[in-house]
Amino acid sequence: MDEEYRQQYLQLLDEAGRFHGDVCRGIELGTRMTMRGLREIGIADPKGADRKNLIVYVEIDRCATDAIMALTGCRPGKRTMKVLDYGKMAATFIHLETGRAVRVALRPKRPGAGSEDVPLDTLSDDELLLVTPVEVDLRPEDLPGRPVRTCACARCGENIMDGREIEVAGETLCRPCREGAAYYRQPAGSAR
Repeated sequence: MDEEYRQQYLQLLDEAGRFHGDVCRGIELGTRMTMRGLREIGIADPKGADRKNLIVYVEIDRCATDAIMALTGCRPGKRTMKVLDYGKMAATFIHLETGRAVRVALRPKRPGAGSEDVPLDTLSDDELLLVTPVEVDLRPEDLPGRPVRTCACARCGENIMDGREIEVAGETLCRPCREGAAYYRQPAGSAR
């Protein structure tokens, strides 16, 4: 890592650490992933001039996601960050204007590369990260802004936004009514 890159890394690491509350291995990795991803797609000012040109998909709900959020300004509530918890230390950075996208992932463990005792600033990006150009098909419903459409679930009556409904035998259903809720269940005998 050359000195200019190292100084930029330390500055961004401090910013990400303040956002997260401390600097841990995940914050270090998320900082390096963000630096590389933004550089690869040509985003220089993610929280300023380029803020409307960036969407990030993260594949983990851990500390690295906080670093990416802090350094890019992308947020789930702004619809510029999509959290897909695959349990993988990976993120895809998409330049909306050019369509250029890269997936940046932690390189599989190799001797020295994945050890907790090896300082990350001693490893090059190529030793630490896998960078893969990818294509991401974004629908209008996936982009920032107001909901493109809203409809009601035929069973529970709750609103479903942005094409997340499922049509089954002529009924418009939300995913929990069709597939069962992924993270909650109603206690027996409780009413809606």
